[in-house]
Amino acid sequence: MKSLADLRKLKEEVKKKMNLRSSDCKFKIVVGMGTSGIAMGAREVMKTFLDEISKREISGVIVTQSGEKGASSMEPVVDVVETDGKAVTYCQMNAEKARKVITEHIVNGKIVSEYLI
Repeated sequence: MKSLADLRKLKEEVKKKMNLRSSDCKFKIVVGMGTSGIAMGAREVMKTFLDEISKREISGVIVTQSGEKGASSMEPVVDVVETDGKAVTYCQMNAEKARKVITEHIVNGKIVSEYLI
């Protein structure tokens, strides 16, 4: 960091990321980040969700994490929960699948059935 402008830019980037985790939401994306999930790539999946939501400037989505879900052979596991409580669980996620869930489920409202448990 070399200037006040750099500090302001960093502040705005952090603020955007925090809004992804704590704003009023239509969807809550919960990435299973237990040891099995992390070993199978859950960190990259979570990063992809955060990056895609930020890049597309999608509002009303919280991205968070949970512990082990008890389905180690299906990891990484991701729940997409709507405000009405309806939840969908996707399994064996990766970055490409996460991008498709954003496009199809979050943006267009269509569940990606081939990724469901």
